[in-house]
Amino acid sequence: MSKKTSLKKTKESKIDSKYSMDTHLIYGKNVSNKWDYSHHVTAPISSSTTFRLDSVERGAEGFLQFAQTETQGDKQPIFIYDRLGEPNKDMLEENLAYIEKGEMAVTYTSGMAAISAVLGVLTKSGDEIITHTTLYGCTISLFNNWYPRYNIGVHPIDLTNLKNINSVLNENTKVIYFETPANPNMDIINIIELRKLVDKINEKRSVDNKIKIVVDNTFATSFSQRPIELGSDFTIHSLTKGMGGFGTDMGGVVIGKNKYRDALLLYRKDFGAVLNTKSAWAILTYGLPSLALRQRQQIKSSIKIAEFLENHPKVEFVKYPGLKSHPQYKIAKKQMLDFYGNFAPGSLIYFVLKGNSPEKTKENGKKLMNYVADNAYTMTLAVSLGHTRTLIEHPASMTHSVVPADKLAERGFEAGGVRLAIGLEKAEDIIMDLEESLKQI
Repeated sequence: MSKKTSLKKTKESKIDSKYSMDTHLIYGKNVSNKWDYSHHVTAPISSSTTFRLDSVERGAEGFLQFAQTETQGDKQPIFIYDRLGEPNKDMLEENLAYIEKGEMAVTYTSGMAAISAVLGVLTKSGDEIITHTTLYGCTISLFNNWYPRYNIGVHPIDLTNLKNINSVLNENTKVIYFETPANPNMDIINIIELRKLVDKINEKRSVDNKIKIVVDNTFATSFSQRPIELGSDFTIHSLTKGMGGFGTDMGGVVIGKNKYRDALLLYRKDFGAVLNTKSAWAILTYGLPSLALRQRQQIKSSIKIAEFLENHPKVEFVKYPGLKSHPQYKIAKKQMLDFYGNFAPGSLIYFVLKGNSPEKTKENGKKLMNYVADNAYTMTLAVSLGHTRTLIEHPASMTHSVVPADKLAERGFEAGGVRLAIGLEKAEDIIMDLEESLKQI
């Protein structure tokens, strides 16, 4: 390491420790070689898919540099073509890795593209994946419709009880994949204890055969939870949701160790799931700088709304990590923490209305959401989350419709379950609309 590089690293380290993460979300890494933007207050947006090369030699060097982290290190990149790399994506990736305490990040067109990429890199035909029973509907579709074609086995089990792993674990197991909190029922998986368990299993395995832990952190966002700090090997986000924050741009990211960066870049190049430049710029410019501000407001509101719902006579139960009634409340309090160690239980609520049968419960949920769609000012019937607006949806009919009606309980949620993603409205206004809507049941 040169003296100049050493001084630069020392300066960065001092800046890292001196300022709060709220401030780092705005400024990102203090020094970046991805773009000379020292005279811009906001990073410039790149709108070119192709970059001019000064010579054949420079072009050859650029191609040699791509996906060669070990030999090329952190050299200033030579940009050639958007699918290989581009300034806005590269800067966003630096900042996402920094926030999650990962060594590197690679972005994709969507959260599903990120999931497909990391599992595509970690598994091959004949390998097996252990998952939690409750997953996002499209992830279930990926596992059910496509992985059988590749001869990759997927075993959904209840990971809230880690002893269940022994029932499906074998020498072909390569990945344990889950969401925490889970979509939509808000199950919490104990990442710290799982890490201990996997470490014991891996003691008897070769380097190439060790099990990797992959966590989808979309529901929590980096503000409320950083799985790599807790022991996961990889963190995934749908940047479309809370990380982006405004519901205007799609994106996904895989965060992990440097040694996987090249394979993830090659996967992105060859399968073509490249994050749109303008989306990368928007998430970098608006999403990350406002993350802490948005999440604090959303969490504050979510606690009030969850308490209101839990005490409402027409609600059977509420699952929200901030409620003491949540089955994994104690685990949530240990791992769902903001940058300063404060409990940050997120902005997603799952609740079920009362009814004398599953059919009646489902009918009541449908009636509630249809009334909301036509009459509520502060809630929108829509299937995303992490938005500035509060969104409500019926998982069994919408995001998780891939799950047959007779398999819903097996997957950990109810036919009449309602998912509520809290936005930036005043909590009292949302509660007022909820109260009026619940009168219709």
